Amino acid sequence: MSARARGRFITLEGIEGAGKSTVTAALTRELTTAGIVVRSTREPGGTPLAEKIRRVVLARGEERVSPETETLLMFAARAIHLDNLVRPALARGEWVLCDRFTDATRAYQGAGRGIDAQFIESLAGAVHRGLEPDLTLLLDLPVEMGLERARQRRLAAGEAVVDRFETETHQFFERVRAGYLEIARREPQRCRVLDATRSPAEVCAVAIDVMRGLEFRGSET
Repeated sequence: MSARARGRFITLEGIEGAGKSTVTAALTRELTTAGIVVRSTREPGGTPLAEKIRRVVLARGEERVSPETETLLMFAARAIHLDNLVRPALARGEWVLCDRFTDATRAYQGAGRGIDAQFIESLAGAVHRGLEPDLTLLLDLPVEMGLERARQRRLAAGEAVVDRFETETHQFFERVRAGYLEIARREPQRCRVLDATRSPAEVCAVAIDVMRGLEFRGSET
């Protein structure tokens, strides 16, 4: 892989415990070794102000946060993130690796919470303003396995508090997973489904191969 002037936008998606952080770290090492400047970020969050919104979205409090409000907060954080981090980085020729993006809203708030798809897409059109990921890696695994991995990760980190999403039902995450797979089915050119039940080393190797294909395609433009 060789460094290029035009930045690339890669998003990583999947339910809890899919291993997005591990894959992001592997991709970052690969790109950095190739001399490419990489910006690793996440959603909701990624900038100081967007991280404040993240805390509001995830916190378990006394006041109810409706699915519609949750969706609007996600896009508010996304707009801040895109304007202040993602777009400037891409303009500088950096590659941006983002842990979750609008596919997460389609899966979690859309498929999971039942928010109307047209409502989500209208917000996406206003916030994205033409920017879409060059590649989306969907790390897919059974819900039970993902939730157990997430639980073990919290225990290992000594985290006693769980967020609003981590308290959701198994059925909720089944809907989210199905939503993700439907997105990948509709957009096979952008989305690649990776078997996240495999070992971390195997998943990372496949992700790197897919990313190399993106660089190859980009070199022809």
